[in-house]
Amino acid sequence: MRALVTGGAGFIGSHLVDTLLADGHHVSVVDDFSSGSHANLAAARDIAAGRLVVHECDVRDPAVTQLVVDAAPDVVFHLAAQADVRVSVADPVFDAEVNVVGTLRVLEGARQAGAAKVVFTSSGGTIYGEPDPSALPVDETYPQHPVSPYGVAKKVGGDYLFAYSALHGLEGCALALANVYGPRQDPHGEAGVVAIFAGRLLSGEPCTIFGDGTQTRDFVEVSDVVAAFVAASAPGAGAGRVVNIGTGVETSVNELYATMATAAGVDTPATHAPARAGELARSALAVGLAGELLGWSPQVSLAEGTQRTIDWFANR
Repeated sequence: MRALVTGGAGFIGSHLVDTLLADGHHVSVVDDFSSGSHANLAAARDIAAGRLVVHECDVRDPAVTQLVVDAAPDVVFHLAAQADVRVSVADPVFDAEVNVVGTLRVLEGARQAGAAKVVFTSSGGTIYGEPDPSALPVDETYPQHPVSPYGVAKKVGGDYLFAYSALHGLEGCALALANVYGPRQDPHGEAGVVAIFAGRLLSGEPCTIFGDGTQTRDFVEVSDVVAAFVAASAPGAGAGRVVNIGTGVETSVNELYATMATAAGVDTPATHAPARAGELARSALAVGLAGELLGWSPQVSLAEGTQRTIDWFANR
């Protein structure tokens, strides 16, 4: 298979690139390296054996369409994004340029290249807006009413994906990801409380929990997410559907900190700061449809996944 991965030098994308290369595929990476890094691709280069091509290009650039055409991919994995909700609120035009216009440029390239499939990265934490707690874990039938420009852009990206399927026969699947964590996540990046806690616990710095810590999230480890992308790339898998990728389990920030502090051998309690305005109180995704359509289910427990993350940071 010839695969193209936008955002392939990023946290999730680089793990996907590693897996695709290990499975014997040819991979083209498109990344502007604004948040991704060449270091994330070091392992990929070691195993590539001439099967990896890296292009430094912004998905907003009209040239990205021809770049996709020239790569002639069978499958396009579109992970490149402006992924910070706060940035989207402060600069919604920039967010739309990257996440809407950039997605269209990639879709146009995939269409012109005759690609068989596009797997699009959506956001299970934002496209459903603020779901009623009684609906948790939220499944794919829940109405999509995003309340941030980032969430709107991710919903629109999925809508365009399915429009291209209807108009041009370009098969698409949108994976609505929960809170992804694991090795290579940037503790100074757009999100990633697991990475932030790991970095601070290992450096002996206090960890801050905003609010009382009872707010919940659905934490899914990056290797499980990569397995979902690979499963979704198969012909017909999840075609024309938004599919949640998470664990279905709510974990409070207090529980997360306790788990990670134990793993790091730290017995100092976290400090607390005022809650952030607009933060969701609870979040979790139902993942039964992923089992039905992709044959996928999460395999990595929170304890195992956070230990992997701490070990990775410790060995940096």
